[in-house]
Amino acid sequence: MNAIKLSGLRKSFGAVEAVAGVDLEIADGEFFSMLGPSGSGKTTVLRMIAGFELPTSGTVELGGRDVTRLAPFERDVNTVFQDYALFPHLTVQENVEYGLKVRRVPKKERIQRAEQALASVRLADFGKRRPAAMSGGQRQRVALARALVNRPKVLLLDEPLGALDLKLREQMQVELKAIQREVGITFVFVTHDQDEALTMSDRVAVFDQGRIVQVGTPEEVYERPSTAFVAGFVGTSNVFTGDVAKALFNREGSFSVRPEKIDLDGEGGAPGAVAEVIYAGAVTRYVVDLDAGTRVTVVEQNRRVPAKALRGQRVRLSWLDEHVIEIP
Repeated sequence: MNAIKLSGLRKSFGAVEAVAGVDLEIADGEFFSMLGPSGSGKTTVLRMIAGFELPTSGTVELGGRDVTRLAPFERDVNTVFQDYALFPHLTVQENVEYGLKVRRVPKKERIQRAEQALASVRLADFGKRRPAAMSGGQRQRVALARALVNRPKVLLLDEPLGALDLKLREQMQVELKAIQREVGITFVFVTHDQDEALTMSDRVAVFDQGRIVQVGTPEEVYERPSTAFVAGFVGTSNVFTGDVAKALFNREGSFSVRPEKIDLDGEGGAPGAVAEVIYAGAVTRYVVDLDAGTRVTVVEQNRRVPAKALRGQRVRLSWLDEHVIEIP
């Protein structure tokens, strides 16, 4: 059964159409990400699933039940926001118990369920602490436990890692996926970070201007982008069109080649000159101006130092035919 089904979902704010017709099915137990730039409609869709926004038209189904006009507390979902909104005067245990207390769950059951939720996010020994005495990653897990304690069918996460530093963010990406696998409920994750979506998701929906432009596994979205927008937004891609495409591939159309698929020293490849060399730790990015009349980015792992191509040096770029993606 689908955990979520959206049919013809639209949302307008005056003359602005924030969501312009979304049809989507999310499977039970799936880690599903909504990926897109700011203003693409992904957060508005999440808020309509949660019940914080009512759609202008269309329907929202949870577990086969139409919940389009139901209030948030009548839906079997919980939401974790970027702002964790923990009560500073309560302990971690009391923060997690709070929702159960509001629902008048008996104290003994409330304590037991809160302890189980904290254990599931690896904070079993932190119940007596105050939020101020915890790191950003730990507070994020407390917010997650507070949502999980209600045992929702669906957990909605609205850019919950956005306030964390890069290293902690990467750690939490792995932990979130592990927690989702352990608890087995459906996670719907909203982000504008491509690496985040690719790292954690079973499937990804890419949003642009209020519409979904591609849905697929991380590998499908990255390796086989369906539009030029997806090719450019998910990771970095070199897109070739018009006369340049005809000169390089001997055919008309639009084509994409990922930077890591290009060999900088290919024999008989496309000639050009290195315009810029950017050292980025594990990799070096080369910006190459091709004689065909376009600028290309090439990425190579730093297995050798110094970089084998320097600014102004002539190179020949090559790639395998199987790495050339034709964009519809």
